[in-house]
Amino acid sequence: MKRIAIGVQYDGTAWHGYQKQEDGHTVQDQLENALEQFARVRLATTCAGRTDTGVHALEQVVHFDTDLSRDTHSWVRGVNAFLPASIAVRWAKEIAPDPDDQFHARFSARARTYHYVLYNNATRSPLLEGRAGFCFRPLDVALMQAAVAPLIGWHDFSAFRAAQCQAKSPVKLMHEIRIERRGELVVFTITANAFLHHMVRNLVGALVYIGTGREKPEWLGQLLEARARKDAAPTFMPDGLYLAKIDYDPKWALPLETSSALPWF
Repeated sequence: MKRIAIGVQYDGTAWHGYQKQEDGHTVQDQLENALEQFARVRLATTCAGRTDTGVHALEQVVHFDTDLSRDTHSWVRGVNAFLPASIAVRWAKEIAPDPDDQFHARFSARARTYHYVLYNNATRSPLLEGRAGFCFRPLDVALMQAAVAPLIGWHDFSAFRAAQCQAKSPVKLMHEIRIERRGELVVFTITANAFLHHMVRNLVGALVYIGTGREKPEWLGQLLEARARKDAAPTFMPDGLYLAKIDYDPKWALPLETSSALPWF
């Protein structure tokens, strides 16, 4: 039995998130249907991290097990032939079996990085519909940058956790939060060992409150300490959220391709 890892990129605008649902209108449903059409057998997949409705992925990592022998480029081209235009397999790699440390798309991941792209202009742009969040009030990036220091490290992120979150623990390791302005775009880059449901969008919502002057920078640390979701800002729109990168031990030699943030912006 071979374990195949693949990198999947998708525009999540039209899909009901990544994870399979009864309506079949998810990225995983489309991917597994395409795999079945190419391989002529049903193949179950496991992803590095599930994304919600409207959320995109620059590089989702997925694995599946199979007895079939195919060149790696065949998995890419063959599966893509059966995928819709908004989903594509970008690379594939066969992982050598290791009884002591088998590769797993989710459990072998050491960190995840998300980008949130926010269009900051008095008037919305139809060209960015579904591709970026929107805030018509001026945003002070310096204020938002000043607010994030208390979040770095191991913390209980209950204040930024959705009510329907199924994670066993709200405690996560936040590695880095970067916020930068690129003209009329503000890009939030957030890296942690793992994320709670809606955690990134809830963090962005709180940071927007600070950036618009509605709250002071120290409010973010106060929310973290209070651990009460009801005291925080509303969940921000999904449009600008991108699963950007999954970090693994270099020993797996995965051909990960995400080297720069959102190159088309």
